[in-house]
Amino acid sequence: MENHTAVNEFVLVGFMVPPQLNTVLFLAFLVMYVFTLLGNMTIITVYRLDTRLHTPMYFFLSHFSTLEIGYTTVTVPNLLRNQLSQDKAISFQRCMAQMYCFFFFGTAEFFFLALMAFDQYMAICHPLHYHRVMDTRFCSQVVLVSWIMSSLVPICPTIIISGLPFHGSHRINHFFCDVGPVIKLSTSDTFLADLSVFMVSALVVLSSFLLIVFSYVCIIATILRIPSATGRKKAFSTCASHLIVVTIFFGTVIFMYVRPASLDSAEQNKAVSFFYSVVTPMMNPMIYSLRNKEVKEALRKVMERIHSARKTVSVIRGFTY
Repeated sequence: MENHTAVNEFVLVGFMVPPQLNTVLFLAFLVMYVFTLLGNMTIITVYRLDTRLHTPMYFFLSHFSTLEIGYTTVTVPNLLRNQLSQDKAISFQRCMAQMYCFFFFGTAEFFFLALMAFDQYMAICHPLHYHRVMDTRFCSQVVLVSWIMSSLVPICPTIIISGLPFHGSHRINHFFCDVGPVIKLSTSDTFLADLSVFMVSALVVLSSFLLIVFSYVCIIATILRIPSATGRKKAFSTCASHLIVVTIFFGTVIFMYVRPASLDSAEQNKAVSFFYSVVTPMMNPMIYSLRNKEVKEALRKVMERIHSARKTVSVIRGFTY
């Protein structure tokens, strides 16, 4: 890597705004990051504390919240530092590590959205076989495979990109080391790097997208066969939250990568990347909790436990003093 790389660090340009707005953006990014952490940690905590939520759907959701925390933590802390600092440099090694981790968590998001769609498919289309198929062992196995596959997918593209020569500009017109902007800085033929990224991305996106589409075609067909309107509404409400998350995530990703090159804009790319890598992970816990009575009920009971524990501690302290 050292023999082929002329620069030891890159500069992340970030968002081009007037200096007086840097503090405002910093506070906005910080608030969104804190809400993302709190929201997803709440989902994980509620799942662990309430045994009634120990079902495949919430098991997948807890892992989904875990990857969302990692997804934002890869980019936002460095973005916050750069927003108030004049030194926006990032070392070559850290840049490659950030690129790998972002690719890793992005791949995991596709896999877990597909797993959650399959869970909805089994629950609605094959309810009699649901508990036999979606048992604890099967769910643990598919989650483990998803994490392992997500960690393996970015290895080849990252190795190829890290071996490219970078003898020219070292300014990355983005707020993190994304694959596309980094490859554009190389001064050699990037066909192999572009091909490796395209192949693994197409494989991940197409496989998860086809599974999700198949699941929801079957789900919708099954729901339409339910005779009562109340039954159809109840069946659809069970998968509405997941469908909203899938629509938002795939919609932004498709808008980002499936469009003519003539419409490509660096500032627009940064805005869209920020939406699906920062804003969407912040929205997902609210979508799942606000539309799900079980999560809201579990959260209420957890808050009651915390309040009760605080009262007990206060009483004990009173007796002690």
